[in-house]
Amino acid sequence: MQSSVHNSEPITRLYDLDLQAIQSLLQDWGEPAYRARQTWEWLYVHLAADFDDMTNLPKRLRERLAAETAIGTPQPMDTIQSADRRTRKDLLRLADGETVEAVLMRYERRRTACISTQVGCAVGCTFCATGQMGFRRHLTSGEIVAQALHFARVLDDKADPANGARLTNVVLMGMGEPLLNYDHSLSAIRRLMHPQGFNLGQRHITLSTVGIVPGIRRLADEDLQITLAISLHAATDQLRDQLIPVNRRYGLDALFEACHHYVENTGRRVSFEWVLIQGVNDTQQQAQALCARLHGILAHVNLIPLNPSAGYAGQPSSRAEIDAFARVLDRYSIPYTIRVRRGIEIQAGCGQLRNRTR
Repeated sequence: MQSSVHNSEPITRLYDLDLQAIQSLLQDWGEPAYRARQTWEWLYVHLAADFDDMTNLPKRLRERLAAETAIGTPQPMDTIQSADRRTRKDLLRLADGETVEAVLMRYERRRTACISTQVGCAVGCTFCATGQMGFRRHLTSGEIVAQALHFARVLDDKADPANGARLTNVVLMGMGEPLLNYDHSLSAIRRLMHPQGFNLGQRHITLSTVGIVPGIRRLADEDLQITLAISLHAATDQLRDQLIPVNRRYGLDALFEACHHYVENTGRRVSFEWVLIQGVNDTQQQAQALCARLHGILAHVNLIPLNPSAGYAGQPSSRAEIDAFARVLDRYSIPYTIRVRRGIEIQAGCGQLRNRTR
């Protein structure tokens, strides 16, 4: 699971720097302090993708920035969009040639970017296309941020009638396990929240984890109000060991102790993601076990029919099976949402487009 962040590229990528680091860089160049603030605003407020767009910077500074740094915008390699134009998936090429997926979902009142934190994933969930491809490397904080800003730029393009709206939500639910790339994931979150920058509200950010217990406990002490989502998918260790191998290291007892700690420290409810797989985890027994696990914790369950992938034989539960599962949650007064599968026709499940392109 261990890999260092790719750092062979000699040029400095500005998305990898926080405001203080940009201030230090420009101070070393002999620039007045306000130039760093201007540069920062071009990156995160005006969403500039080219130094020539930074019109209130002197030409000599723009030329030096272009010669010695890069903004760090990824290059779209492939784009697929649902027929209703509400879901779009982009395959983004990074500086070293690796690719990651990011998804834009348009709802009535929300525009949500689902972004990746690793190239591939080491966790190996059996039903996940990303898990089937294995782990390549961690993303830098800038590479994580850049995916959200990419879609913010897409939405800002008023030439497309589907756009003209601000990105309202970011979920770290794409390729990879954020808590195994903890420092860069948290740096990216704080950069997106920066009040003088992109200024995304904390409660509009969700971090999803399969249950890396030390990371959850560490996150509980960060003084953040983001949403924690647990990719649970099974409520007994026997089944979860099969679906999510990391459960053999961090079992359900330890996971739920960490979740209780998170709620106590933050006052925030935890979301539990449950991908419904026909005949596997959609049984009445699993529903009962889930309700027992959630007793006494501030929680919400998202029931999500499986997005099938070529590497996994399982099928999504039928609507009747989903409703039967949900009735058990109703009986125990567990709040839940039955999610509509978004982008099923465009392979929007994480890892599917990258596998197709490869």
